[in-house]
Amino acid sequence: MAERTTSTFLELIHRGVLEIGDGYRAKNSELDGDGLPFMRAGNLTDQGWKTDGLERFHRHLADKISGKVSRHGDTVITTKGNSTGRTGYVAPGMAPFVYSPHLSFWRTLDPCQIDARYLRYWAIGPEMADQLASMAHGTDMAPYLSLSDQKRLRISLPEISQQRAIGAILGALDDKIAVNERIAVTADELALALALDERWEKRIRLGEIADLSKVQQVPQEMSDDLVDHYSLPAFDSGKAPDRCSPLSIKSGKFVIDSPAVLLSKLNPEIPRAWDVVPDRSVPSLASTEFLVLVPGLGISTHELWSVVAQRKFLEELAAKVTGTSKSHQRVRPAEVMETEVVDPRQFGEVGGQIRSLAQSILAARRESKTLATLRDTLLPQLMSGRLRVKDAEKIVENHV
Repeated sequence: MAERTTSTFLELIHRGVLEIGDGYRAKNSELDGDGLPFMRAGNLTDQGWKTDGLERFHRHLADKISGKVSRHGDTVITTKGNSTGRTGYVAPGMAPFVYSPHLSFWRTLDPCQIDARYLRYWAIGPEMADQLASMAHGTDMAPYLSLSDQKRLRISLPEISQQRAIGAILGALDDKIAVNERIAVTADELALALALDERWEKRIRLGEIADLSKVQQVPQEMSDDLVDHYSLPAFDSGKAPDRCSPLSIKSGKFVIDSPAVLLSKLNPEIPRAWDVVPDRSVPSLASTEFLVLVPGLGISTHELWSVVAQRKFLEELAAKVTGTSKSHQRVRPAEVMETEVVDPRQFGEVGGQIRSLAQSILAARRESKTLATLRDTLLPQLMSGRLRVKDAEKIVENHV
C-alpha cells in the first residue's frame, strides 16, 4: 500500500494548502440584478448543479461578494438540513456563481500537495462519510455541519502522483457520464421538436391511443431479491430507476411488465414523462404517483412519450389539478385520458426518427448507470489503497 499522511483540515489551512469557506448572506435588495448568479443549497442535487432560474446580484456588488465566488476545482458541500453532506464540484468551464450560506467550499491552494479532483472524490468516500455521520447528526437538532466541524475533518492523502491518478481514473468515468447526459438531453430536445404541436394538425384524445395499466403489487410480498423502482425522485435525479430490495419499498406499486410511458399525475406543471423499457432481468415497479400508459397498436412508447411530454399538453393537465396544497396537486386519471394530444399515427417517417432518437437516449442513460456503478465500486477501494491504480486503470480502459 502506498504511503499516506493524515492531516486535519485545520492543519492544512495553517500550512496554506487548503482554504474553506461558506456562502454570502444575501439581502433581497441585493438580488434581482444582472450580475453573478446566486447558488443556493437546493440547486445542488445528487446529479449535479441545477442552474435554471437562478437569482442574480446587482453588478455594483461585485467587490462585496468577491470572496464568496466559486472557482474551478472547488469541492462544495451542503451544511444544513436533511441534505447535509451532499457534495458538488465546480468543473472547468462552469460559469462563476456566488455561494449561499448553506454551501461550504473546499479549495486547493497548493496543487502539488492536494489534487482538486482527489479532494472531490474524497468528499464522497467512506472516510468522509464516517466523520460526517458523527458530526452532522451529533445532536437532536436538524443536521448541521459548521466551519468549525469542517476544520476538524481528517483526510488521508497519498503522495501527489497517486492523488492525481485516482482523480483521473474516477474523473474519466464522470466525464463519460456527462457526455452521455449531453447526448441524451440533445436527443430528447430533438424528439420533442419533431412532435411539436404546431407542426401537426390532427389531435386525438389520449385514451384513444393508449391504455391505462393499473396492475399493482405489494413489494414486501415479493420473493425477488431486487427490483427496479421507478419513482419521482429517481426521475428527477437522472431518469434511472433505483435497483433495490423490494423489502425497502413500503407501499403497493404499479407493475411494469412491458414498455410503457410513465406520466406523473402529481404537479403536472413539472414535466415528468418517462419513456420506460424495463430490464427483463428484474421486476419493475412504478410509484402510484405515475400513470402507466401502454401504447395502442402501431404506436411505440417513444412516439407516445413524444406527445405527452409536450409543454402544451402538460399545461392543459396543470389547469385540471385538484388539491389545496400547491406542492401536492394532482390531476385525475380520467381527465388525463380525456385530454387531447397530437395524434402520433400521422408521423410517418418522423415516427422513425423519434424512435431512433429515443433509442439513443435509452442507450446513453443505461451506459451512464453502468459507469456510475463502476465508479462507486472503485472509489472506496482506491481511496483505501486496497486497489492499485494500475489495476483500476485497466478496468476503466474497457469502459471509456
